[in-house]
Formats: sequence, structure tokens, C-alpha cells
Amino acid sequence: MAQIFSSDRACLLYFADEEAAAQRLASAAGLTALAMERHRFPDGELKLRLPVDASGRLPPHAVLLRSLHQPNEKLVELLLAARTARGLGVQHLTLVAPYLAYMRQDIAFHPGEVVSQQVVGGFLAGLFDAVITVDPHLHRIDRLEQAVAVPQAMVLSGAEPLADLIAERRPNALLVGPDGESAQWIAQAAARHGFDHAVCTKVRHGDRDVAMELPTLNAQGRAVVLLDDMASTGRTLALAAQLLRQAGAASVDVAVTHALFAGDALQALHDAGVGEVWSTDCIPHPSNAVEMAKPLAVALRTVLAA
Repeated sequence: MAQIFSSDRACLLYFADEEAAAQRLASAAGLTALAMERHRFPDGELKLRLPVDASGRLPPHAVLLRSLHQPNEKLVELLLAARTARGLGVQHLTLVAPYLAYMRQDIAFHPGEVVSQQVVGGFLAGLFDAVITVDPHLHRIDRLEQAVAVPQAMVLSGAEPLADLIAERRPNALLVGPDGESAQWIAQAAARHGFDHAVCTKVRHGDRDVAMELPTLNAQGRAVVLLDDMASTGRTLALAAQLLRQAGAASVDVAVTHALFAGDALQALHDAGVGEVWSTDCIPHPSNAVEMAKPLAVALRTVLAA
């Protein structure tokens, strides 16, 4: 069925499971939101149908929203949708992936290991002209375009919006990062509101024997917030929370950009003494407390104006 939309105005393509996020982003960015139809055949294959105008076309500029948690099937969706969009008139295609999967495996630690960052990054670069994401889990590279070689690669951070939330709910909080990799987010968030801050240290005694040391700090009677880019199993954050509680913290809360929370991760945090858990809406989760539509819209306007 043909859609009614302006051919000279960029559109935002989305799937039904992300309708709420798409509508927020489209409203903030001034885009027309158009749903793509998705059907699964009995054998598991996917059939997609893109929304087109009365002439069977899409606008020259299009944006595709897909957050890539639980990514494997979604990568196939991107392949089918992006290739088809090109054939329907799209000349510039932007991927907005609030969570970008497969970025942490950036080196082969053992012979024969797949470096998924290079493979998936190259795959996305072959489909899109621009990629916008939030806090990609990058270890040994400085810029997203080193992993996803597109003409326009933009990285936003959830640290500052989360810092605003923390300032509102836990004034004068002590911000703590669970490990060295969290230092960049801790520094960003602390600078925004002048929070005291510190970062824990992981101490590895063997392949499976990993301990944690608190930094030199006085947590006695303090409201502490553990801040990180993501929570997956939650074990690192849970261990940090236990140590902070033992050090006399009055409360320990957790703020993360990406609420992956696999398995019993959330329960593990609460069992360790964590009170509140806050996250951005990059990944839908009951802990979502910060919307990223406005900063994503600002980035989109920059990309589309280039």
C-alpha cells in the first residue's frame, strides 16, 4: 500500500517493535516516520516491505532506526532493507543504531578467532552512508570510523544526560567507575556537575580469578552512583557495589547507557545492595530513565545538512 509523504523531505524508516522510539526521534528531528512491514515465513526466513509513495519511490534521503541489541536477525533486516531502499530511490542512507553490536571483539586473542568489529563494521559500511550511535564499546580504537568506515560516523554519549539525572536524584553524589574502561564516562559525567569521582581497579590473579580494588576514597555516608556504558551480566557492577557498601556508602545506585541485563543481572545488582538502576532508552528496559531522542535528532540534523 502506497504511503503519503513528501518526496523532498527525509523519512525515518522503522520496524513495529521500535515504533515508540521512532515516533520520539521523528518528532524531535522533524522527519516523517514510516513503518516497514515484516513477515516471518514458517521456515524462519524474513519478508520485508518498505513504505513507498504513489510512484513506488522513497525520498533521496532516508534514515533507518534499528538498535542492535539481540543483533543477529537484525543484521539480516538491515541488509534486506538497505539494499532495497537504494533501489527505491534513496541516495543517502543513515543508520541510527542507539546500541551498536559486535564492537568489543576488536582483536584475535587466539588463532582463528573472528574479529567481529572488523567484519560487522565492514558490513555496515557497505550499506550506509552515515552511522549514528551512542557509546559504542570501543577498546583499542579512538574513532568509530576506524571500525565502520562510512563518510559520516557520529558517536553520542549517555554520560552527560545520565549525569543530569543523577544531579536531580542524588545531589552531591560520588561517581564511581567499576573499571578502567569506564574512566572516560566517569570524567564526562563528573565534569558536567562537579561530582567527586573515582575509578575502581581490576586485579587479575589468574584466568578465572579476578578481584577488584576500590580507589582511594571516602565513601562513608555518601550516596554513590556506579556509572558505566553498559551492564550485561552485572557481575562487575555487583562486586563494586558490595565493596562500596562494605566501605560505608549510605546508598549505591547504578546508571548505565545500555541496559543489556542478560539473565539474572538485575537481580544480582539488587542482591549486592544496589538501590535504583537507571538507563537511557537506547535499549528498551524497565530501568529506562533518560530519553536520547533529542541528542540523536541534533546529530541527525547535522548529518542530513551536510
